[in-house]
Amino acid sequence: MSVIPVLIVIGLVVAGGFLAAFLWALNTGQFDDATTPAWRILNDEPPANDDSKPAKH
Repeated sequence: MSVIPVLIVIGLVVAGGFLAAFLWALNTGQFDDATTPAWRILNDEPPANDDSKPAKH
């Protein structure tokens, strides 16, 4: 048996999986807001309170 048909089938299964994952992400709203994450870094917000940092003496 030639390996080419096996590789074609495996490629189609992988491509179908990526297509299914993309359609799932599209339907769940993963790509609805593309501009806010880029602007979020420019906002001057105070840093979050991080309890894992050692206290200053």
